[in-house]
Amino acid sequence: MSQTAVVIGSQWGDEGKGKITNYLSEKADVVVRYQGGDNAGHTICFNNTTYKLHLIPSGIFYPKTMNILGNGMVINPLNLVNEINELKALGFKCDNLYISDRAHVIFEYHLILDELNENKLGNNKIGTTKKGIGPAYTDKVARIGLRMADFVADDFPKVFTEKLKQKNDDIINLGGKALEIEKTVLKYQEVALILKPYVTDTILLLNEAHANGKKILFEGAQGALLDIDFGTYPYVTSSNPSSGGVAIGSGLGLTKIDEVLGIVKAYTTRVGEGPFPTELNNELGNTIREIAHEYGTTTKRPRRIGWFDGVVVRYSAMINGLTGISLMLLDVLTGFDELKICVNYTLDGKVVKTIPARLSDYSRCIPNYITLPGWKESIKDVKTFTELPLNARKYIETIEEVVGVPVVMFSVGPDKLQTIIRKEIF
Repeated sequence: MSQTAVVIGSQWGDEGKGKITNYLSEKADVVVRYQGGDNAGHTICFNNTTYKLHLIPSGIFYPKTMNILGNGMVINPLNLVNEINELKALGFKCDNLYISDRAHVIFEYHLILDELNENKLGNNKIGTTKKGIGPAYTDKVARIGLRMADFVADDFPKVFTEKLKQKNDDIINLGGKALEIEKTVLKYQEVALILKPYVTDTILLLNEAHANGKKILFEGAQGALLDIDFGTYPYVTSSNPSSGGVAIGSGLGLTKIDEVLGIVKAYTTRVGEGPFPTELNNELGNTIREIAHEYGTTTKRPRRIGWFDGVVVRYSAMINGLTGISLMLLDVLTGFDELKICVNYTLDGKVVKTIPARLSDYSRCIPNYITLPGWKESIKDVKTFTELPLNARKYIETIEEVVGVPVVMFSVGPDKLQTIIRKEIF
């Protein structure tokens, strides 16, 4: 058994990480978010109830589990307080939540600048969620951001007032309306008082937990193909959802990571702009979207649908060092006569086995498929791999062959109990 495990979205996000992190967090002592912000959403179903989380880790439902918002995150404090209050209203105390004092803070001006910048790009827009993520990470890299330690400090009002004056100039220059300084400062002061008890040195907490033999689960947001370094740039997020972001975003060293579990949909989806070689712009794609309710947890935008892209997942396996795959939403593919898996691309007459760096090249890639027979039998009640219909087993085995990583668990329905484990992580 492993002591530490990372859950990685291995495509363009929305793979079903919430369900698996919730399943594993029941066994974990610590659950850590290490990057991103509330631009991502996890939908979790258990005990006949659906929960939607945007910032708080999935272990929040278990009182004995420590939940950490790591230093690699950018956190909107207004939305975090709302999420805490919603969970408290449902009976979860949230006493097991810890916020890194080194995490950067998203303020209202980040959201305004996000939208103004996106509008300025026009037809070249990135497809951002307009949650202020990019501008907050920009401030971080430019060394002008404010961290949680600053947010809950006594001199925050003075520091924030000066920051607001600077940001108002940027907003006005982009054609926006300046924020009212006194009112804005007061609003954030009140929120800072609420969050102050949660803010601490999570790096020390995490390393002490590891030294004491605690089981630690790292929960990524978005997906590897949205990674700022490895993704389909520039249509990417502003952080590192890939496994390399774990050490940077949490403060636990790389030598202490045991397992990297890639969460993979049984087909492919994408939200926002950018190339998508296996996209199904037809009735079949629409059918899959409606069966699976493929609409963004945070944005409600319809997700783009495509066949399983083995090139994408194989690339993801390389950059993340995947030790296993959790195949999600296999039940959605029930009822189709045939299914396709992309094994490589053709680019300008040549076979390509990985993702080109340039989008102009990637957008010209033509997918090459193998076709497999589908299955008609319902799989929602199966409990083991051998109970699956022959063609469903063959589909999983083919994915393992194409990607080169074993499928260690798979999902046959939205409930946590509809998760079939072939290899235990914890």
